[in-house]
Amino acid sequence: MQRTKPPFRADHVGSLLRTAELKEARAQRKEGKISAEQLKAVEDKAIEYVIRRQEEIGLKSVTDGEFRRSWWHFDFLGYLDGVEYYTSADKGIQFAGVQTRAEGVRVTGKIGYSGHPMIEHFKFLKAHTRQTPKMTIPSPSVLHFRSGRNAISRDLYPNLDEFFRDLGQAYKKAVQDFAAAGCRYLQLDETNLAYLCDPEQRELSRQRGDDPDSLPMKYAEMINTAIADRPADMVISMHLCRGNFRSTYISKGGYEPVAEVLLDKIKVDGYFMEYDNERSGGFEPLRYLPKGHKTVVLGLVTTKTGSLESKDALKRRIEQASKFADLDQLCLSPQCGFASTEEGNVLAEDEQWAKLRMIVELAEEVWGKA
Repeated sequence: MQRTKPPFRADHVGSLLRTAELKEARAQRKEGKISAEQLKAVEDKAIEYVIRRQEEIGLKSVTDGEFRRSWWHFDFLGYLDGVEYYTSADKGIQFAGVQTRAEGVRVTGKIGYSGHPMIEHFKFLKAHTRQTPKMTIPSPSVLHFRSGRNAISRDLYPNLDEFFRDLGQAYKKAVQDFAAAGCRYLQLDETNLAYLCDPEQRELSRQRGDDPDSLPMKYAEMINTAIADRPADMVISMHLCRGNFRSTYISKGGYEPVAEVLLDKIKVDGYFMEYDNERSGGFEPLRYLPKGHKTVVLGLVTTKTGSLESKDALKRRIEQASKFADLDQLCLSPQCGFASTEEGNVLAEDEQWAKLRMIVELAEEVWGKA
């Protein structure tokens, strides 16, 4: 019952804790003490190291840990045509008890795609791993949800449908660019459908001038446009998240409000679904998963603390989930990355690797060895 194509029985979301050497080099670069070329050399070395570690513990999908990024999302979105990366004089993104750096992206022109530096990032990863190289990028909805209608000029986009269409087409070009570079495992990190399960976030969406009831289908149509022309052998997964910064979160609520659109209407191949605590609700929404090739990767192992979960407790939760979705359509992973931003979550590198190793071992116990 092991899988030969992604998502794999033991998988992971993507980001990893930055090494001490990499953190120091990034700080030196910000201070102008080293060049961009010197920083890249440190990044290359650190990425080669985490590739080896992932391979050694038995993961079949390998990422670069997002080591060339400061943010999981802005570093991609800021390179789209019509999008500007900026430092805010206001405040950062509010998480539970903590705020991020006051940085962000905004729409200043018509959205398009003219190439992206992350294509080269993927090529480096692919050239240095013996396993399946996995690339992660933010879902297109991320450019819209946080600021909504308020951050998109009515002069540029008097009708938001035009904005969604342009964004979907820009992403389609990006997906094709990754495919041309040899990427066959691409993940869209989708926080906003999970946020739309939270009454508070839905109300904030209304205050920004959007309709939270119609957004899931609008996002689904945009995502389906983006992935429509992918090669037949290219797997695209989606990661659902309620916020992950310095071991804190933003939203809560079970998947029921979006489950049918998410699992049935969006044409991705797999879903990494956050399920590490009660904020994510129960497994009942998995009943919307169509029978067949689609896969749900259960994010049962938390990246927010270093405490190692009980294998027996995780097995019981997998068994509970299998009451609503076939066990053969389920896999196991952490609920999110270990470092959605360069700051990272509050746990040690050794604890990170112990969790990933345990996931590999547990997947073999549940689904058998390859």
